[in-house]
Amino acid sequence: MRRTFLLEIVMIAAAVAFLFPVYTLISLSLKDPAQISQTPLALPDPPTLDNFGKAWSAAALGPSLVNSTVITVVSLVLLIALGSFASYFLARVHSRLGYGLYVLFLLGIVLPFQLGMIPLYELVTDLGLIGTHAGMILFYTGIQLPFTVFLYTGFIRALPREYASAAQIDGASHLTAFTRVVFPLLRPITGTVLILNAVFIWNDFFTPLLYLGGSGFETVPVSVFAFVGQYVSDHGLVFAGLVLGALPIVLVFLVLQRYVIKGFSSGLKG
Repeated sequence: MRRTFLLEIVMIAAAVAFLFPVYTLISLSLKDPAQISQTPLALPDPPTLDNFGKAWSAAALGPSLVNSTVITVVSLVLLIALGSFASYFLARVHSRLGYGLYVLFLLGIVLPFQLGMIPLYELVTDLGLIGTHAGMILFYTGIQLPFTVFLYTGFIRALPREYASAAQIDGASHLTAFTRVVFPLLRPITGTVLILNAVFIWNDFFTPLLYLGGSGFETVPVSVFAFVGQYVSDHGLVFAGLVLGALPIVLVFLVLQRYVIKGFSSGLKG
């Protein structure tokens, strides 16, 4: 009984430690400058939404949200399509080629992409894709594909082969068997792939700053960073901008969070 009580105390303390920054962020975004200077940690009294309107216009978050959405959505579509197809081959074909390709993808996870930033930047420059959505989409698809293949391969290996075999006996091709039989069964791990990659792409700051800085196609983190530097004296606007920038990906995570645990647990069983 005492041990259970101590564990509950530890869990409550951990929850408070994790939630306190969130409380501070939201609370300061709802305060005017006078409240922030006098009672920074108290509840807003009264709360105000003026900061959000000012931050939206001053930081040009509308175009930035569009840029982030386009880059994230197109990258996710490519990652899911390419990753699932490649993983189906790697999981079902037992050969030296398949094993070698799988090891190559694993190396892509182990090696940090920062080691290749200079040659990658030169490659994107030579292709004429600096300062474009296409350059960022190409970058994120290549960087996140090894991780995506790793997740999909583990999940597909846990699926019984009989599903695809039955479809092929009925006359379906490998492509038809995959798209109509296997891929619908990948819903849990697809949700995991979607949310983990979406969080990384949406929140990435360094790469968009390097590839999109000054192009007019900046993503949300880059726009918020520039906004913080310009309006650092008005913390209410700064925190409102941070809330607006983080809100879309937080909502997506809350909707799909159950797929993250389900996808990982199903893959680990195999």
